[in-house]
Amino acid sequence: MKRKLSIILILSTMVLLSACQTVLKEEKSEPGEYHKITAREAQNMMEEEDVIIVDVRTKEEYEGGHIKGSILIPNESIENKAPEELPDQDAKILIYCRSGRRSKEAAEKLMKLGYKNIYDFGGIHDWPYDIVTS
Repeated sequence: MKRKLSIILILSTMVLLSACQTVLKEEKSEPGEYHKITAREAQNMMEEEDVIIVDVRTKEEYEGGHIKGSILIPNESIENKAPEELPDQDAKILIYCRSGRRSKEAAEKLMKLGYKNIYDFGGIHDWPYDIVTS
């Protein structure tokens, strides 16, 4: 009887430890936070903080006019691995497109890839500040 009880106690402990380990693994792989912000909030962040500005439109759209300091990473190019242009998954990333649809899609993809601080400020159509033309 004592032996049965010992075996049950050992097995119960193993199951409990296994469950704890699974929970810890899940916590580590949680996606980052998605923030929807205004153009004004994005402008303030650009002026006051260290941020990476990402344009997720096409190359042609980017060359037609983009926000100063932004880098081009087309939404369609964001797939199953982190973009080389974004090596730091903890960096603050400000993301935009033409109207806001692709920037939301790209933000979701980046969060699934492990990026922690995604700030979507929608489309360049709503950007009241200067843009750069190539």
